[in-house]
Amino acid sequence: MKNLLLKSSLAALVALTASQVTPTFAEQITILTAKGEITLQEIPQKIAALDVAVIDNLDALGIRPVGVLNGLYVDYLNHVENSDAKKIGTFFEPDFETINSLEADLVIVATRSAKYLGQLNEFVPAIDLTSEWENFLRSSIGAFEQTAKLVGKSELGAKLVTKLQSSVVDLRAQVKDKGTALIIMTNGPKISAFGPGSRFGWVHDDLGITAAIQNVEAVTHGDAITHEFVLNANPDWLIVVDRSAAIGREGSAAATLDNELIAKTTAWQKGQVIYVNSATWYISGNGIQAMQATVDELSAAFNK
Repeated sequence: MKNLLLKSSLAALVALTASQVTPTFAEQITILTAKGEITLQEIPQKIAALDVAVIDNLDALGIRPVGVLNGLYVDYLNHVENSDAKKIGTFFEPDFETINSLEADLVIVATRSAKYLGQLNEFVPAIDLTSEWENFLRSSIGAFEQTAKLVGKSELGAKLVTKLQSSVVDLRAQVKDKGTALIIMTNGPKISAFGPGSRFGWVHDDLGITAAIQNVEAVTHGDAITHEFVLNANPDWLIVVDRSAAIGREGSAAATLDNELIAKTTAWQKGQVIYVNSATWYISGNGIQAMQATVDELSAAFNK
């Protein structure tokens, strides 16, 4: 089904010749991708995915990809990683030969793998479902809803979105007047901070947890900081992402933060340091299951 994409804003997709029987209008599915609106002839049956959040979304909808990344890093997707799906490379180096051999109806890229969209479109229908860090919750839910529409699971998708949105409302009420929080990511001995509008900024922007510092540089990898910076920010809560643990490398955030300056902070003294599930936050954070897990994780932590 190489001509699954009937029309698209992407020149490479427009160039695909239609060799299938012309579908009826009712069979067509129009979705909004990161590169514009596309229309498909029918629901794709064989999907390959080069992004963990995309795989998260497909899995939540009961869809088993025929091709997945070599490593998914998050344990809740172990059943996908250990399935008979073909391994099609990494975020940064797709295995084009294997992807081509799958004869997939559709390949989905996002975020880290989005730059390969053009190359993929030379031999297979491919779309980009990247969601943005800014307006994270709305953008990520939007990408999930388009995925659900793509695979004919909009009703199930709506139920999962409603559950997530309800959990967000509950968390916002729960954290009100609970004080400030600082999000940091350790990478071995290095520490970066994240504020509103950043990669993890939805914790402040969407979940309502007050930021201890407003002017942290809003970039993907955060603003490099020192232990003294954390003390000066003096958050009531310290939310810690361990990048080394997230990607399966040695390194301990707890050891990095075992410092006399950190120990003087309100968060440390009150036992309000939250070591989050780093793989979920760092690798698959904008998947529907990852977002639900994050909200549930923070709710449990703030409820103690």
